[in-house]
Amino acid sequence: MSKTIQIYGFHGIEAQLNANPECVLKVTLQSGREDRRISEVVSQLDDHQISYSYIDKSKLDRLTKGEVHQGIIADIVLPPLPGQDALIKFVESLNTKPLLLMLDSVQDPRNLGACLRSANAAGVDCVIINKDGSAPINALVHKTSAGALNQLKVFQVTNLVRTIKALQDLSLWVVGLDGDTKSSIYQLNLAEPSVLVMGTEGKGLRKLVKNTCDQLVKIPMHGNVESLNVSVATGIALFEATRQRES
Repeated sequence: MSKTIQIYGFHGIEAQLNANPECVLKVTLQSGREDRRISEVVSQLDDHQISYSYIDKSKLDRLTKGEVHQGIIADIVLPPLPGQDALIKFVESLNTKPLLLMLDSVQDPRNLGACLRSANAAGVDCVIINKDGSAPINALVHKTSAGALNQLKVFQVTNLVRTIKALQDLSLWVVGLDGDTKSSIYQLNLAEPSVLVMGTEGKGLRKLVKNTCDQLVKIPMHGNVESLNVSVATGIALFEATRQRES
């Protein structure tokens, strides 16, 4: 079932208007602003025949609960995310060696948004999240992804272990990031069809997910910190895969 959320900030709303204007229900602008960026958005809204209105800044502040809104918010429809059957059909249709990102129970919406942003920048084919345990797609995820959410294929599955096995049946190599293993990600061939699996903040991969992966690797650490933020680790892992594929 589709749901409606409010997003805010120029970058995310402009990305939404460029990619999926049909999902924008209405836009609310800060009264009194007459700068170039507002004018450009209003022109887009007129082109797409999307309704908009003006209210004062204090009301915008209340609507966004203190988050930075830059004088613009939008009500958008989020279509339901496709599930495992659609994922398998999508992977089977790819003509190149797939690179997939799987996120196991990433619960912080900002971390989820940042992971999506890195996935888009690294050129992954799609992102897989679990239905129960993952942060919901909301305004914070949308904003932190910096528009990447509109460009990515995101699938939401019920059982990650079952999905991993289905992807293994398609000859994808499933690699889990785990700080307790000895193997380095830099010793791994990620140019082949691959799925990178990242765990939740703090606890990492759940035991069954970890046990189902084909291989576990870590990002070598040389300082005195024990672990990296999941979004940082995701960016490092994905761009190592991209580096290998482009070399």
